[in-house]
Amino acid sequence: MPRFDANLDYLFLEQDGLPSRIAAAAQAGFRGVEMLRPYATPASAVKAALAAAAVEAVLINSPIDPEKGTMGHAALPGDEAVFEAEIGQALDYAASIGAARIHALSGRADPASGQARATLIANLKRAAPEAQRRGITLLIEPLNGRDQPGYFLNRAEQGAEIVNAVGHPAVRLQFDCYHTQVQQGDVLRRLEGVLALVGHIQIAGPPSRVAPDRGEVNYPWLLTEIDRLGYGGWIGFEYRCPEGTAAGLAWAAPYGIRAG
Repeated sequence: MPRFDANLDYLFLEQDGLPSRIAAAAQAGFRGVEMLRPYATPASAVKAALAAAAVEAVLINSPIDPEKGTMGHAALPGDEAVFEAEIGQALDYAASIGAARIHALSGRADPASGQARATLIANLKRAAPEAQRRGITLLIEPLNGRDQPGYFLNRAEQGAEIVNAVGHPAVRLQFDCYHTQVQQGDVLRRLEGVLALVGHIQIAGPPSRVAPDRGEVNYPWLLTEIDRLGYGGWIGFEYRCPEGTAAGLAWAAPYGIRAG
């Protein structure tokens, strides 16, 4: 049976603030949550809400600047100091709330750039020992070029090659089935090819990033296959619910999710 977590930047938006969303996720049957941009909420408030709900903080993202449209700096030559500040902030916040994973955002750069690749590898190598010391795994995630044009990482194999090049146990691959389907297709075969390096999986229904039962991927079948492969980690629900969270979670009732 998959272990599902709720992405609180997409689900339970009817609730005001992260603590209320955490409580709502727990009531719906989730035992884990992920938070892309938690930094505006004091870590102490998030930690207290997680404890009260008996919910695990599965994942946070490294900080971004939405006004500037940035998507991280890990792969941007010349921005090493910015990356160090961002990952330092993320490590402190993650440690404060007990989050075991940080998605270290790469930023926008030519995917074919050898300089961007070398910068990403070097930045991750420097950050990995401190992450490991704190019991935190750094993740890199390929994003599709339609939703995130110009993002450096855009293919599962590219991400796996970089994780291998870093060669540190605290650096793993975040595999998003939605992004992979939009960018490359053949989701299961691509997941099989990189599974040994995967530290987290996310799902959504392509092509519109909606509930998994409303897109072009047969998720009941795919989730069974992921179980067959022996993946025992978390699978994050990272999708939009235009009709409300309860409607967007109805498909997951067989898995013990009961919002609404």
